[in-house]
Amino acid sequence: MVQVLLVLGAVLGMVGAWLLPYLADLHRAAHVHLAFALGVMPLIMGAMTRFIPVLTRTRAAPRMVEGYAALAWAGGVVIVAFFIFALPEGVRSTAALLALVASSGLAAWQLMRAKGALGGAHPGLRWYVAALGCLAASLLAVLAMSVWPQQMLALKRLHLHLNLFGFVGLSAIGTLQVLLPTAAGRPDPQAATRLHADLPAALGGTVLIALGAAWLPLLSWLGLLLWMMPLGRLLRAWLARYRAQMFRRHGAAPLLAAALAGYSLALVAGGMHGAGWLDATGVAHLFVFSFLFPLVSGAAGQLLPLWLIQIPQAEWHENARRHLTFAAGARAAIFLGAGLLALAGYKWASWLALAALLPFALVAFSLVLARSRS
Repeated sequence: MVQVLLVLGAVLGMVGAWLLPYLADLHRAAHVHLAFALGVMPLIMGAMTRFIPVLTRTRAAPRMVEGYAALAWAGGVVIVAFFIFALPEGVRSTAALLALVASSGLAAWQLMRAKGALGGAHPGLRWYVAALGCLAASLLAVLAMSVWPQQMLALKRLHLHLNLFGFVGLSAIGTLQVLLPTAAGRPDPQAATRLHADLPAALGGTVLIALGAAWLPLLSWLGLLLWMMPLGRLLRAWLARYRAQMFRRHGAAPLLAAALAGYSLALVAGGMHGAGWLDATGVAHLFVFSFLFPLVSGAAGQLLPLWLIQIPQAEWHENARRHLTFAAGARAAIFLGAGLLALAGYKWASWLALAALLPFALVAFSLVLARSRS
């Protein structure tokens, strides 16, 4: 049930981040960290604990490893409290240390599992290790803020971009290359080859984007070009093999395809923001509405039934997925449209995004409630 609770926590975190500005005039970082530090970060780490045994063909993760996501969540609670209540700087460092211990421990466990993998680990594991490395580096940037205050703004930008395009981006794109074929019901024989070949460009692009945002904008454009190469290859492969599934009215595949499109849009918008052409708030909303919302609802729509009932019950699982991903094609289009409208400055676009997320949230909570009663 740990992963189930993390899914619900991520949904609540994202909805709460959307709602908080309407309820109180707080520091913008409070609702940003509510979505990411309390929602997305623990969810990704929890999902990793389930995926790594599959990628390495080893036993399930021990309870201690599952606890890393809970430790990261605790760090999220601390950092959100720091921004809401304007607590001392030491609280911010404490939150960063909690998440740093969690990310480092999880990365070490993944590397140990990779060494023990029969026939070698799936190359998707390297994307997870790289993602956790970016998260750790972003947390070190937070710790550096207290000892290098004259670089506060640059370190904030470094922290933000290593998280968005490093931790979240590498984790998501690495997972999507395996998850969409599963949702589509057709394996992708080239996925492992692509993952192995494309990680240097994706990781290098992430580092350049983060350094450019912090200190030298030209590097961000080079990083953007690097990131676009693996994204372009992935999109071409999907259109050639999964075009029909990506444009269905129902199912997880349209949402997962929309997440890829949303991430690509967010990358371009991030580069334009670095050049001073776009507002940071609009870019952040594009990232959340057009990437995170379809990513979480699509991935959870495929995986939540398995996490609720792990024993084989094919009919129950299919019914649950059908309800979770009903009208997914329309919702995917709304997510992408809402992100672009928010980028253009239309504040009411957030209501569109919430309306598209709400059906998934209601079904997810009802499934969890029904399972807890049975």
